[in-house]
Amino acid sequence: MLKIAWSPEYTHPLPENHRFPMLKYELLPEQLLYEGTVSQENFFQPAPIPENRITRVHEPEYWRKLHRLELSPSEIRKTGFPLSQELVTREVGIMGGTLEAADYALQHGAAMNIAGGTHHAFTNRGEGFCLLNDNALAAQYLLDEGKATKVLIVDLDVHQGNGTAQIFAHEPRVFTFSMHGGNNYPLHKEQSDLDVPLPDGIEDAAYLKLLREHLPTLMDKVAPDFVFFQCGVDVLASDKLGKLGLTLAGCKERDRLVLELCHQHRVPVCASMGGGYSTRIADIVEAHANTFRLAQQIFF
Repeated sequence: MLKIAWSPEYTHPLPENHRFPMLKYELLPEQLLYEGTVSQENFFQPAPIPENRITRVHEPEYWRKLHRLELSPSEIRKTGFPLSQELVTREVGIMGGTLEAADYALQHGAAMNIAGGTHHAFTNRGEGFCLLNDNALAAQYLLDEGKATKVLIVDLDVHQGNGTAQIFAHEPRVFTFSMHGGNNYPLHKEQSDLDVPLPDGIEDAAYLKLLREHLPTLMDKVAPDFVFFQCGVDVLASDKLGKLGLTLAGCKERDRLVLELCHQHRVPVCASMGGGYSTRIADIVEAHANTFRLAQQIFF
């Protein structure tokens, strides 16, 4: 069964300028249920990630300042969110969602988190609407517990997974692959194990050609026994922050390629949703819903 992490905390209200993109966390599960792709039993409400798991990836001093709401005004500005206890609670719950989803993926082949993909969180700071790094925390958990020996992080959000790259820069058991807009945020890129910067306006055919050139080779070369998939839909041409030119069909084909490769190689995959800022909320929800539909079709 496809297990999906979701909690009412995911829809925690933010200031007016942040509320529109947050609607997807409410609308996406409703859409999946309405169309019959999943039922209520597919969803689980995750427990907050334990503190000792957070400090396996994030510096204890950063975590102390974050959960005590003691970040400086400059540190808060870099996150993009006004800091509050509700926000920290939400983030800790999202981290738990990806960690538990990783365990479900080991059991069933694939699992998803309605939220997550917080790849701009570094060991010692948050950036770009990311306070803690869910894929990094879950990957470290699998390694620590002996549940994986080689992890591949496939980050196809339009923005480079700079925090993830920094966290695992000296960890050979985790291979970080980021295919992102070369002229997009962040201005300063970290070095992933493999970075594929994309030109502005790249369309479906050229994008998918590059992905087909790189990902199958990585699956053979890296030989992962677990994959984390950051599947942000800010690659769409309609995205306000994206600068790329993919259609909904192209984004869906991207996800199909990743999920089918994992299925063919019998490698468990855990997907986190990442970004999506199209003008129409319906486009955001439809693009994300395609990922869940494909996972259901391919794995179950």
